[in-house]
Amino acid sequence: MAKKQEAEKELAAKNAELQGADTKVVKDTEQIESEADSNLIDDIKSTAWSTPEGDFDWDLDEKAFGNYSDTERAKLEEQYAGTFNQINQGEIIEGTVVSINNKDVVLNVGFKSDGLVASSEFRDLPDLKVGDKVDVFVESQEDANGQLVLSRKRAKTQKSWEAINEALENDAIIDGFVKSRTKGGLIVDIKGVEAFLPGSQIDIKPIRDYDVYVGKTMEFKVVKINHEFKNVVVSHKVLIEDDLENQKSEIVAKLEKGQVLEGTVKNITDFGVFIDLGGVDGLLHITDISWGRIEHPKEVLALDQTINVVVLDFDDEKKRIALGLKQLSEHPWESLDKDLAVGSKVKGKIVTVADYGAFLEIIPGVEGLIHVSEMSWSQNLRSPQEFLKVGDEIEAEILTLDREERKMSLGIKQLTPDPWKNITERYPIGSKQSAVVKNMTNFGVFVELEDGIDGLIHISDLSWSKKINHPNEFTKVGETLEVVVLELDEENRKLSLGHKQLEENPWDTFETIFTEGSIHEGTVIKVGDKGDIVALQYGVEGFCPNKHSIKEDGNPLKVDEVAEFKIIEFNKENKRLVISHSRIWEDKKSEARIEEFNNRKKEAKAANSAVKKVKDSVEKSTLGDLDVLAQLKEQMEGDEKKSK
Repeated sequence: MAKKQEAEKELAAKNAELQGADTKVVKDTEQIESEADSNLIDDIKSTAWSTPEGDFDWDLDEKAFGNYSDTERAKLEEQYAGTFNQINQGEIIEGTVVSINNKDVVLNVGFKSDGLVASSEFRDLPDLKVGDKVDVFVESQEDANGQLVLSRKRAKTQKSWEAINEALENDAIIDGFVKSRTKGGLIVDIKGVEAFLPGSQIDIKPIRDYDVYVGKTMEFKVVKINHEFKNVVVSHKVLIEDDLENQKSEIVAKLEKGQVLEGTVKNITDFGVFIDLGGVDGLLHITDISWGRIEHPKEVLALDQTINVVVLDFDDEKKRIALGLKQLSEHPWESLDKDLAVGSKVKGKIVTVADYGAFLEIIPGVEGLIHVSEMSWSQNLRSPQEFLKVGDEIEAEILTLDREERKMSLGIKQLTPDPWKNITERYPIGSKQSAVVKNMTNFGVFVELEDGIDGLIHISDLSWSKKINHPNEFTKVGETLEVVVLELDEENRKLSLGHKQLEENPWDTFETIFTEGSIHEGTVIKVGDKGDIVALQYGVEGFCPNKHSIKEDGNPLKVDEVAEFKIIEFNKENKRLVISHSRIWEDKKSEARIEEFNNRKKEAKAANSAVKKVKDSVEKSTLGDLDVLAQLKEQMEGDEKKSK
């Protein structure tokens, strides 16, 4: 019975194999599309594996029919397995195209079954035909349908990554196709892997239009790989730099100072222009472009312009070349009018304004300095920007001229008369004048009496009574003030003025009013760290130290609080008035204590007098007198207790 079950199992296996063969034959018949072949296959199936009729001889196995020993079976299995390749999931293998249709490509990879790959993965091979060999990636040996799963796309990607990593390790050159433009650069297809080409790595010169590179196949070097995010950065610029490095060495070796070369404007910056000399760049500094002053190189040169330049200097090691353009033309000082001399009048345009002065361009390349002190007779001119600006066309007088050193100094104020001549006649000491406030500092106010005549009002000469910390508390720029001439130094051009001198010194009067010890009412206008500022009558301000601003209840005075103050110090010379509020109520308490002490003293004196009288008359006393004396003593003791 056991043999019968084994025979049935073997027969079932044969039928299953036959069904698999049927499936494959059906596929083949679809491809062959031959009815004759199909009938032939049916005949083979009907004759080869027909089920025997009648009783089956189960003893055939014992007769050694289809019976294999273990050794024979192992040998047959080994021979069967040798007809297939060993395939592992995740590896790349080579397959042969055995069939192509609109949907799939059938590949023979030497496995038990053929593999299918979508036709869309062969779009880059439009001429693909049966018999071609291609590399594929084994995604799975068997899917849910028992089919071998292959991918050509993953095989291409993996091989591309291996090639890219190898190119990075070996610093090798790799080809790529520029697919499209993106922000900041280009997208390059390297064997199916997208890489980023930054705009700065396209060429050694700045690229203004990236689109011209789209659709081109170029050579690159891999400069960076991010394995985590599968990012690749490539450069085409490094290939150009390597080629140019050799050219630079050859060009620099042939350079000589003073040599004139032809070059092309490659890049323009604020400080100069880079000139391409045919493989090596040189710097044409902005100061060597023109003898005249220019604000930016683009005023003279343009990109891609071809010009002649002269070699000024070069460095063999650093391969730096300094070029000049203006040196190819004559220096403008050579063409300067020979008749110009000190005292001559010249006209020009302001080209630069600095803190110390301004430069006047007489002709292109010839400039003279107008120092700030030579712009106006006024001593109040602090900055040239207050007087001149770039682009102004003015006239000036030559003060110094050195043709060898090519230096010239100019003056503007010399074109007008000196207002300080006969100054003592127009502004005698003690005279009253009107002046306009021009500037203010911490120590005083600068005013202008007339154009070129300035004077200083010291902060201490602004007011007799008001304490001023800064002149802006008293006046403002542009305001007119009446002043008195205090001092005049014609040689050094200094004029000292005063404003408070227009009135008599009120402190002579204050001395009789704010006597030490007198009490006055005041208002606290400011509370400071050291004390309070108090406004008294007649516009006088007094200072009340912190310890003197305590009220009788122990709290300090506050802003805008009105109280009485006692004068404890009066300094006429320094205009200082020190006052105290606490001294008032402290003095009142002291007076009360003194009065009480005096009253006690009077009472004690009266008692002592009474006792003395009693003692003087004790000898004449009678018994009745002694009683009176006892009563007087009791009364005195009672008064003393009350006093205590």
